[in-house]
Amino acid sequence: MRTYLLAMLLAFAAPLTAQAQSADLVLCDRLAADPSDPDKPADVKGVAEIASADIATAVKFCRQAATASRRAMFELGRAYAANRQTAEAIAAWRKAADKGSSAAMVELGVLYGTGAGVAKDEAQARKLFEKAAQAGNPRGVSNLAALGSAGGAAPADPAQARALLGKAAETNAEAQYQLGLMLSEGDGGAKDDVAARALFEKAAAQNHPGALERMGAFAQEGRGGPKDKDAAKAYYERAAALGDEDAKKALERIRCPYAIKDKQGKLVTTLCF
Repeated sequence: MRTYLLAMLLAFAAPLTAQAQSADLVLCDRLAADPSDPDKPADVKGVAEIASADIATAVKFCRQAATASRRAMFELGRAYAANRQTAEAIAAWRKAADKGSSAAMVELGVLYGTGAGVAKDEAQARKLFEKAAQAGNPRGVSNLAALGSAGGAAPADPAQARALLGKAAETNAEAQYQLGLMLSEGDGGAKDDVAARALFEKAAAQNHPGALERMGAFAQEGRGGPKDKDAAKAYYERAAALGDEDAKKALERIRCPYAIKDKQGKLVTTLCF
C-alpha cells in the first residue's frame, strides 16, 4: 500500500514541477521577451523595452526559467541589460548563444561592433552576425549588411541578404518585412512589387507595424495589386495604433490632402477634411 501511495505521489509531483517551470517561463516571456526573437512563440507578443517597474521581477523569473530554456537565458540577459548590469547581461547572452540562441548572438555582435562593455572587435561582431543570419535571424542579416556597408572586412552583399532573409521569411514577420523592402526597392536583385506586397501582407497579418504601413502605401498607390483607398486607410490606422510614425503622417496627409503655398513655394496652410 505504501509503495502504491509513493508511486501516486511521484506521478502527481512531476506535472506540478513542470507546471512551476512553465509558469516561470511564461512570466519571463511576458516581461522580457524580444519581439524579434525567432525563438519566441507566436502567441508571445514581446516588449521592445523592459519596463523599469518590471526589471526586478523579470530577473527573478527569467533566472529561474533559464536553467531549462535558452530563450529565458537570452531574456535574462535583456533584464540584466535593462538594469545596467552589463557584465551579467554578457554572461547570460554568451550562455544563450552557446545553446544556439541567434538573438543572443545578435546582441553580443552589437556589443562587439560598438565596443559597449567589451573591447571593440568588428571581426568578432561579423562572425556572430553571420552565425545568427545563417540561423535565419533577420536582425543578424540586416546587421551583417550594415557592418559591411560601414567598411568592414567584406562589402555588404544584398543578394546574400536576400537569400538569407528568404529562408527566415518562411516563418518570421520581421524577415518578411525586410525582404519585402528589398524586393520593393530592387536591392540585391530584380524589383518585384507583387512579391513584396505578398510579403508585407503576411507580416501585416501578424501586426507588424512597418508591414502594415507598407500595405497602406501599396494599397493607396495600387502597387503590386489593386488600388483601395479604404483599405489603405485601415492599414495606416492599425500601424499608427502600434506607434508607426510614417503611418501617422500618412493619415494626416489623407486628412489634409491640399497644400496651399506662397509665391516662393513655401507651405502656408493645408486644407483638411
